[in-house]
Amino acid sequence: MSTNAQLFERAQRVIPGGVNSPVRAFRAVGGTPRFISRAEGPYIFDAEGKRYIDYIGSWGPMILGHGHPEVLDAVQKAALDGFSFGAPTEREVELAEEILKLVPSLEQVRLVSSGTEAAMSAIRLARGATGRHKIIKFEGCYHGHADALLVKAGSGLATFGNPTSAGVPPEVVQHTLVLEYNNVAALEEAFKLHGDDLACVMIEPIAGNMNFVRASLPFMTRLRELCTQHGALLVFDEVMTGFRVALGGAQSLYAKAITGFAPDMSVFGKVIGGGMPLAAFGGKRGVMEKLAPLGPVYQAGTLSGNPVATACGLATLKQIQKPGFFEALSASTRTLVEGLNAAAKSAGLPFASDCEGGMFGFFFGASLPQNYPAVMATDKERFNRFFHAMLDRGVYLAPALYEAGFVSSAHTAADIAATVDAAREALKA
Repeated sequence: MSTNAQLFERAQRVIPGGVNSPVRAFRAVGGTPRFISRAEGPYIFDAEGKRYIDYIGSWGPMILGHGHPEVLDAVQKAALDGFSFGAPTEREVELAEEILKLVPSLEQVRLVSSGTEAAMSAIRLARGATGRHKIIKFEGCYHGHADALLVKAGSGLATFGNPTSAGVPPEVVQHTLVLEYNNVAALEEAFKLHGDDLACVMIEPIAGNMNFVRASLPFMTRLRELCTQHGALLVFDEVMTGFRVALGGAQSLYAKAITGFAPDMSVFGKVIGGGMPLAAFGGKRGVMEKLAPLGPVYQAGTLSGNPVATACGLATLKQIQKPGFFEALSASTRTLVEGLNAAAKSAGLPFASDCEGGMFGFFFGASLPQNYPAVMATDKERFNRFFHAMLDRGVYLAPALYEAGFVSSAHTAADIAATVDAAREALKA
């Protein structure tokens, strides 16, 4: 049996950094990444046979836990019929119908294979539908690794971003503005300067890539007003939050709080694939019909609507619609967060946390950050020590300060209690 260290050494010889997605390398927290051999319910097991209570859940998709029997059954039956056809199937129609039923802002949806692909395609469609080039994103929000979105904020209230990755020419991001999250003044200034040239604004309504930061109601209200006033499309990136924070996604929460609220387009991933590569973007029929083969905006994918992935996603969406599902999931998440708060208070440490549905985040700081600079000002070293202390005690949290956590319906009261007990010890260590 190979150890985690041996596997990591071996991996680094054949895979850049030893991983196929950067955060897995543990560079942010230090140490050796765990190589996972299997998973069951709320647990994952590493190559050395150690069990962990899993709060990553494949970064959000595993809302039912690992290996849910009805999802497994659906996937196995689909696999027997064929892995991929490159042709339409009834099941992809069923999944699209299910998504539209749950998200009232959508009239049509197109299935793709990843969140990056969905976000990239949504921006292309927004530009094609409006005939405009400029877009707005917010610092700390991650929408995948398409070139136009790999940007950092410039200086001032409303400046164009600079590339954050080698291989992205400055001219590729010259039409991307990067603003501070939850900053209404910066938003108003950007629309004042560029509003009539903006194709869309893309936002994570609850940002899960700077841990867990909500868009405030005044900020979201003003964003919707400005987009409507200037004819820019408001695009909700719900790759993480979709069907995770509520059955109708984060947009259903804002719709309850803001009269008449709805985004113009939405991007989904994670939960709609149930752990398999599947994502989607959608909006009103008038916009979506600009896509090929009906319209001039081209988008295609060999594995889009994959029959095995759609079986997994459809079975997952069926389960989360059962009566009481989200009430129970939310209660478990709140119990965990309240327990972590109490443990930190007992240890005399500044600690702030928030949660919604099956998604949560926490910071070693006196108050909840409202934007990326505030996240960066929290105690990173304390987080890193806490991460390793929890890992040693069999609790697997995200290996970076900037990532949200996820609870599944498979987490029992005993799992939550064991996690809080571990945190109590880890925070005193």
